[in-house]
Amino acid sequence: MQCDYFDAGVCRSCTQIRVPYATQLESKDADAKALLHEHAQLRWLSPVASKESAFRNKAKIVVSGTHQNPVLGILNREGNGVDLSECPLYTFDILALMPVLRELIQRASLTPYSVPARKGELKNILVTASPSGELMLRFVLRSKKLLVPIRREISWLQQRNPAISVVSINLLREHKAVVEGGEEIILTEQQTLPMQVNGMDLHLRPQSFFQTNTAIAEALYAQGAQWVADAAPHTLWDLYCGVGGFALHSAQALPDASITGIEISEEAIASAQRTVDEKGLDNLTFIAQDATTFAVDAQELPECVVVNPPRRGIGEQLAQWLEHSGIQTVVYSSCNARSLVKDLEKMPSLKPVEGRVFDMFPHTNHYEVAVLLQRA
Repeated sequence: MQCDYFDAGVCRSCTQIRVPYATQLESKDADAKALLHEHAQLRWLSPVASKESAFRNKAKIVVSGTHQNPVLGILNREGNGVDLSECPLYTFDILALMPVLRELIQRASLTPYSVPARKGELKNILVTASPSGELMLRFVLRSKKLLVPIRREISWLQQRNPAISVVSINLLREHKAVVEGGEEIILTEQQTLPMQVNGMDLHLRPQSFFQTNTAIAEALYAQGAQWVADAAPHTLWDLYCGVGGFALHSAQALPDASITGIEISEEAIASAQRTVDEKGLDNLTFIAQDATTFAVDAQELPECVVVNPPRRGIGEQLAQWLEHSGIQTVVYSSCNARSLVKDLEKMPSLKPVEGRVFDMFPHTNHYEVAVLLQRA
């Protein structure tokens, strides 16, 4: 893929961009197989390829410069802004929004935050785009000083880009190297972004997690649903369920099964429950709780478990619980194959029998891998 920013040396995030895409995919598939080589019984399905460009449904835009001449992109090592407003990874809906954001900053005098000087208000703008073209727009501010000017411009924003459905303010008061803070103020009547995935809407609230590559997320959820349908359990847990991707797909694949989704984020659970209500899925329950605590304290066990943990993996306590639980089938979706390998070492009775690489992150060394585990 051609990228002028990479060629100019201003952004090096896509470390593999000069490697032909077919070679990238082969390399990721080979890496997963090498990491799991001790599992001789593991059968690998063909890796799932991504589009090479316009696949990224999220933009995490650092705002720098001045309100008269804002820079939308990233910061270099010195803390100065680098424009990435035409990054070819972004969906076309996000790219079309960039001039509108620049005009808004100028129009409303939204003072960018200067990291070196620790002055200013507008730190980041976070954008999420759905397959239907709807947009969620979040302004990360140092304080509430710009809340009224931004609220005043929402009508103008939506006139300039009618796809903007959700607008919120996120407060990051501290000078910290993080993208957002914990406090969110939604400014629009619509509070969730419908993300269309395999024919259903997953409702994203401002702080809900969703994968950055919608098409690959669809393939990942479909694969998980196929594996659990083949296992045909009567009961299933989806641990670290987020907004319910695996649980919702499993509920459709197993209409007679009892399914429970567990996620520590109350916002994510509220989003998942809205999809349940819309789809009329009476076999699915969502609970806001820590996944490990829920499992360890449970009095009754399911026949099947799906886990989709963060990069660190499920950890020793949950791995040991799964090892001794007697549960026959586990679907493990991992964004870090190395933590997956460490977790599998703690679960020797659960053997990976089928696996697949999903290229969620083209032009980097990162990928998603899912494995079907069955008790020996």
